[in-house]
Amino acid sequence: GGTTPTTPPAPVVISAAEAARLAKQATFGPTPALIDQIVAAKSASAWIDQQFALSGSSYADIAAKPVATTFCSAQGLTGTDLNNCNRDNFGALPMSMRFYSNAVGKDDQLRQRVAFALSQIVVASDLEVHTTAGLATFNQILLSNAFGNYKDILREVTLNPFMGNFLDMVDSNKSAPNENYARELMQLFSVGTVLLNADGTTKTGADGAVIATYSNAEVKEVARALTGWTYARLDGAAISDGTKIDYSKPMIVNTARFDTKAKTFLGATIAADATPQANVDTVVDTVFNHPNTAPFISKRLIQQLVLANPSPAYVGRVSAVFADNGAGVRGDMKAVIKAILTDTEARGSAATPGKVKEPVLFLTGLARGMGLKSDGYAFYYRDNALGQMPFRATSVFNFYPYDFPLPLGAGEASPVSKLMTTSTMIARHNLAWDWTMAGEATRTEFKVQSTITGSTAVELPWTEWEALAADEAKMLDRIDLVFLNGTMTSAQRAALSSAMAAVKNTDPAVQARKRAQVALYIVASSPQFQVDR
Repeated sequence: GGTTPTTPPAPVVISAAEAARLAKQATFGPTPALIDQIVAAKSASAWIDQQFALSGSSYADIAAKPVATTFCSAQGLTGTDLNNCNRDNFGALPMSMRFYSNAVGKDDQLRQRVAFALSQIVVASDLEVHTTAGLATFNQILLSNAFGNYKDILREVTLNPFMGNFLDMVDSNKSAPNENYARELMQLFSVGTVLLNADGTTKTGADGAVIATYSNAEVKEVARALTGWTYARLDGAAISDGTKIDYSKPMIVNTARFDTKAKTFLGATIAADATPQANVDTVVDTVFNHPNTAPFISKRLIQQLVLANPSPAYVGRVSAVFADNGAGVRGDMKAVIKAILTDTEARGSAATPGKVKEPVLFLTGLARGMGLKSDGYAFYYRDNALGQMPFRATSVFNFYPYDFPLPLGAGEASPVSKLMTTSTMIARHNLAWDWTMAGEATRTEFKVQSTITGSTAVELPWTEWEALAADEAKMLDRIDLVFLNGTMTSAQRAALSSAMAAVKNTDPAVQARKRAQVALYIVASSPQFQVDR
């Protein structure tokens, strides 16, 4: 029997306000051009497909320059020259600048945003390990696999030397296996500490208590399976040479340190005399295929992109896609990301709950909404005071715990609220003032930085805003759409209008600029912008 022809569904039309809201979840901040692009795509799903095809951002060139630990001192550098050499080769500055300049300026927004989310789930930090090439190599894994498979992320990260140093798997010896990476791989990167239902809710035993996912004995078994790896060395140096570490290549086997005996954990067994690589493969396969990993990682990604408190049903829908993308593939990141961003809880009304804007998104959202262009230095200069420096988390638990309780929130979580202290909230407010009301080219962080190769001055958008300020209604429409995804109330609009009217200057251009700056400052420092709904 033939199939009955079906009428193709009518194209879904996405409104400008809904496009702006999607941009808050899936990019580093809406811009008028991006909103137009999403509206032209006609649906969230179609725009996501366009984003899947883009890959402009990269850290590969930074990763390709590993140097010996003695690199700067061997050149006879002293004083400022030595400090700058160390900053450029053993610090986060080059990576942070690249991250911010890409986040503000490159088109592959969704790839970058997912990689940033992954960097806060699978954490390795420059605060602990100081190598620019190593930091780049690690984060390139997340960028390259953001639209790949979660299993590949786990596999590549496990043998990455930056992570190996950060969580002490490198040079782990059979005589006393280091348990750090084994524990965090399970606790944070895959299965979590307690057994979960497919919707992320906790399973309980007959006694009503939660059930541990793994035992301490199993941590020890996994640690044994991960022994016998060391750094690749530069220039063919012997593995005894600790100055010639090559952070740009995966770790290599050091058989003398490898535990060849059988291991058993999480229902898996590794036979005696299996190779070190086979041991790693079995560990990764086992945690990746564990039933907990789909709900645990799906919920983390939802929290990073859309909602602090997704419903169990939302987690369950995404978790099912993690488990099977519809074609029998587990861990397909494209399918998971699309499921997260097209879910009814993500695309519901703008009044739905959301999440506090983390400091990095506050910075980039303000810059992109204003139209500011930067080599990234201005953001690096300011982010520490806001409490979040990309690639420099204070510990493997990220900048904030994913289950941080919302103060007075009746059990609701608000992870980013951990970063909302008196000092960081004042810093946010000051940043909003400095980049709008005081946003002139003479600002320290806006100037060319003479000691940084390739540094460029910030391009400020004031000419465009001066033109906009001549038509107040048009300007307020743009601010409402780009910064507040169309949620501005008539009372808020009237308040902005009167604040702008109070700004008087005999020079029409100066008056227009200052009126625009007042409106931008008020909105940027408002709760309506600081919380993404």
